[in-house]
Amino acid sequence: MDIASIHNLFLQCESVSIDTRKILPNSLFVAIKGDNFDANTFAAEALSKGAKFVLIDNSDYYIDERTVLVDNSLLALQQLAQFHRNYLKIPIIALTGSNGKTTTKELIHAVLSKVFNTKATVGNLNNHIGVPLTLLSFTKETEIGVVEMGANHKKEIEFLCQLATPDYGYITNFGKAHLEGFGGVEGVIEGKSEMYAYLSFANKTTFINLEDPIQVEKSKQLSSYTFGVNKSEADIAITSVQANPFVTITYNGFSIVTHLIGLYNANNINAALAIGTFFKVPLESIKEALENYIPENNRSQMVVKGSTTILLDAYNANPSSMAVAIDNFIQLDKPNKVLVLGDMFELGEESLFEHEQIVQRLSVVPDIRCFFIGKSFFDCAIDQENFQFYATFDGFSAYLIDYPLSDITLLIKGSRGMALERTLNFL
Repeated sequence: MDIASIHNLFLQCESVSIDTRKILPNSLFVAIKGDNFDANTFAAEALSKGAKFVLIDNSDYYIDERTVLVDNSLLALQQLAQFHRNYLKIPIIALTGSNGKTTTKELIHAVLSKVFNTKATVGNLNNHIGVPLTLLSFTKETEIGVVEMGANHKKEIEFLCQLATPDYGYITNFGKAHLEGFGGVEGVIEGKSEMYAYLSFANKTTFINLEDPIQVEKSKQLSSYTFGVNKSEADIAITSVQANPFVTITYNGFSIVTHLIGLYNANNINAALAIGTFFKVPLESIKEALENYIPENNRSQMVVKGSTTILLDAYNANPSSMAVAIDNFIQLDKPNKVLVLGDMFELGEESLFEHEQIVQRLSVVPDIRCFFIGKSFFDCAIDQENFQFYATFDGFSAYLIDYPLSDITLLIKGSRGMALERTLNFL
């Protein structure tokens, strides 16, 4: 069956699913093989749970006319998403970057939703499977789509842009993330810049933060809409930015006080402001959207437990995001500051060096108590009065049981695999 015919079946469905545990009635179930399972074996279960059609790539699991057999289910999902995107012909904003993608996406979505029927990537479904699912979630009622794109190796952003064919793009930054897959920082810059290459080829528009010299350099030949702090040449010139701990920005006489912590979130907020203004969302509505956005899922959250204020930023970490989070925490005018930092993953041969750099950065800040959690940090431990190193979270939590922390301002930052939000259970 060709993609156009499969698309006609898809239009009869209300959603797409790749997981029978989350299947909805009248959905299209796509059976994708994983490393440890073959989803074709769940075709009958999907139909029994209410799927209208199932798409499989193994004829042994053909059931009846509700079963669509293709050569490769993943490829068919991607081709279906591309076909659907061209069918809808709605404007799409794509964004990628080393840090801040998901927060920026949520802010853009909140701002644009004030005027437009806007749909955006759910959570961080931003890879070769997540982007097709996002595109297939758009409907004829969708007026603007916001698509987050993640990557851990070169050519991935290029591929995702070919699927989504975005009309607009934004790269949050170029940092030390997924160094192992990209082969170093230069590889990160090259990989993320694949979005610029697509936008240039397609003669589309990019949003540029003038405070980022790499963005400025890489986008010279692009049609762009710019923003920056005290940048008179910018299309959107923000007057001031401050954070103690919540980020407040001033633009065009409006003071916007957000619920996001850390100066490192200022660029995310500024990008949403610029994109909203580009799409002619009234400034009063932009202010309302940004001020009402509440972060969640361990991203830039403030949590209060008893006498302790926690800045919880434990969804992910890399050397770039870790450094800016630490720098922001250092400048906070708060007493009794404590840091809990967890290992940063996917750094390859640079891992020991990057963890040592973080430890050295903090070695000259004796007034902040620091707990370092994980094998990588433990391997570069130094003897300093305000430092404690634990190879495992269990060792750290055992310490907290005996010596609970209270009356402090606490920053928690680490890679997702460290699950440092568990610290809250011991406060």
